[in-house]
Amino acid sequence: MSLPGALALILSSVVLNASAQVLLRWGARVPQAESGLAALALFVLRPGILAGLACYGLSLLIWLRVLREVDVSFAYPFLGLGFVMVALAGTFVLGEPMPPARIAGTALIVAGVVVLSLS
Repeated sequence: MSLPGALALILSSVVLNASAQVLLRWGARVPQAESGLAALALFVLRPGILAGLACYGLSLLIWLRVLREVDVSFAYPFLGLGFVMVALAGTFVLGEPMPPARIAGTALIVAGVVVLSLS
C-alpha cells in the first residue's frame, strides 16, 4: 500500500473514532429520568448514540485494514490526533471549556504525533 493510501485510511479511522466520541457525548447529554430496561433501550436508541456506535464500527473495520497493511508502530501514534479532534469538537461543537492546560496538552500531543510520524 502506498504511503498516501495508508495515511488516508489511518486518518479516516481516526476521524470516525473522534466523531463517535462527539456523537456519543451529544447523545448522552440528555438526563436520564427513568431507570430500567425500557429506559435503557430508549437511551441506546437515541440518534446520537446510534450514530456514534456506527462510527465506531466503521472506524474499527478501517483500522483492521490499516493493521493488515501498515506497521502498528507507524499507525498507532496517529490515534493521538483523535484526542485533538475531540478536544476541538468539544469546544466548538459542544460548547465545552478549553482551559490553557488542555490547550498545552493538546499541543504536546500534536507535536508528538508529528515527531513519531517523521521517524
